[in-house]
Amino acid sequence: MSTRMMFDGENQLQTAAMNEQPMALKIVAKIFSYIFHPVFVPVYIVYFMLFIHPNLFAGFQPFDKTKTLIMGFVMYTFFPIVTTLLLKALNFISDFHLTTQKDRIIPLIACGVWYFWIWYVWRNLPDYPAAAVQLTLAIWISVSLALMANIIMKVSLHAISMGVALTFILLLALSQPLHFGVYISVALLATGIVCTSRFIVSDHTAKEVYGGLAVGLVSMLIAWFVG
Repeated sequence: MSTRMMFDGENQLQTAAMNEQPMALKIVAKIFSYIFHPVFVPVYIVYFMLFIHPNLFAGFQPFDKTKTLIMGFVMYTFFPIVTTLLLKALNFISDFHLTTQKDRIIPLIACGVWYFWIWYVWRNLPDYPAAAVQLTLAIWISVSLALMANIIMKVSLHAISMGVALTFILLLALSQPLHFGVYISVALLATGIVCTSRFIVSDHTAKEVYGGLAVGLVSMLIAWFVG
């Protein structure tokens, strides 16, 4: 049996299982998929560092924190969305949801540019904490690895973003004498819900979802110990 036939068989089984899910469950899964979309997750983590973590940005004034959050939103959410909309309007991609590997190539390259830029800027700002710079580096590494993985499979971008977020929280917990139990629990729960939601409302295989988690984990580890 060829590899293509094996993948086709797996996709058919997963599609059949997805069609058997109750409509209410599909709606909930789709909502979580939008809430934890890859263009939003980095902004959530930036918000966590700025306004929830007790000391990462402790010396920053409220205006500076807000400016940093806006910068994160522009680079991680606004520019990627606008880029994708322009690519769709110009017929460079066939689907705004990037459902094919071909559709993902240009958006991933464009996101790589935006993500590299914010890492470069934050790295050269002396007051920014190392953890924040390492996070931006991890996000850039993750999109670069996603582009390479896209050659062989349509790795889950949702899972990648959650893998980065979860690993970041775990590394913070291991490196700082703070109580991170609640944050770790929320990150684990969110990761589980998002990955399960992708099984329900997308055509991703288990290999693509778990592969995405692995890419996110590896990206964050590389950035943490190298950056």
